[in-house]
Amino acid sequence: MDLQQLRVFLAVAEELHFGRAADRLYMAQPPVSRTVRQLEKELGVDLFVRSTRRVRLTPAGAALVEPARGILEAAERARRDTVAAGKGELGSVSLAYAGASTHPLVGILSRELRRAYDGIGLNLQSQQFAQPSLGLVLRGEVDISLGRWDFVPGAVESRIILEEHLVLAVPGSHRLAGEEEVSFRQLAGEAFVSLPAHEGSVLGDRMRRLSLKAGFDPDIVQRAPDSWTAMALVGAEVGCSLTVSSVAENFTDPHVSFLRVADETLPVNLRMAWQPDSDNPVLERVLALAEKVWPQPAGVED
Repeated sequence: MDLQQLRVFLAVAEELHFGRAADRLYMAQPPVSRTVRQLEKELGVDLFVRSTRRVRLTPAGAALVEPARGILEAAERARRDTVAAGKGELGSVSLAYAGASTHPLVGILSRELRRAYDGIGLNLQSQQFAQPSLGLVLRGEVDISLGRWDFVPGAVESRIILEEHLVLAVPGSHRLAGEEEVSFRQLAGEAFVSLPAHEGSVLGDRMRRLSLKAGFDPDIVQRAPDSWTAMALVGAEVGCSLTVSSVAENFTDPHVSFLRVADETLPVNLRMAWQPDSDNPVLERVLALAEKVWPQPAGVED
């Protein structure tokens, strides 16, 4: 039983006339009759009752109608999906991201992707830290990664999508809470809340460099698993915390004040990274869309 046999059978079953079925299939009537008889022989049952006046389905033929439609529809879907996938119109892209402040950006891309390409899905992987998410791209385990990296290996392409600056979060009761900016020299002896130490941490590296330049070792009294937890600990007066401007913009708590770090000149760049030689046919479309919804900040160069 092949697809052509099912097409012929279904045409006859719907027309209940061999001549009209032949016209519908752009075939001569004898091949239509032969195809139906061959199918009947293979199945070992009669599918039609034929007479000089009419053609009607047998119970076996009636039972085959819906399965035949289903098989032909599935075959057509398979054909369309295969062609669409080959054109980059169907498939999925995996995206790894780190940091709570990236969540709104991921939401925007997901929304616009659904609007632009309903055949392309986005597989999201939330990571605790940025450096491991970069490793996923390097190993080809994800298509795109978002993170803050001061160094990006040459094996991947990257683009800046958000330029940020360092800020210091302090409790609302802190002596500096009313200030607009702070120098790290003013923070000697302060208690700090920090994210977990790990290789390649941008905030960890900036904290070490700034405190070294200011002439003190930071007193880290508490490690927090993520930025939102760190801000909650600041609000509870556990200590101060070095973070980025997007956290200040998205975290609202009257018990936390944010001050710009005056002695930090290098911006903190949020980047998207991807493998330039990826064989994922839909990646190019997603990258093009990402460039529209996450435009590179004006005046910023990679």
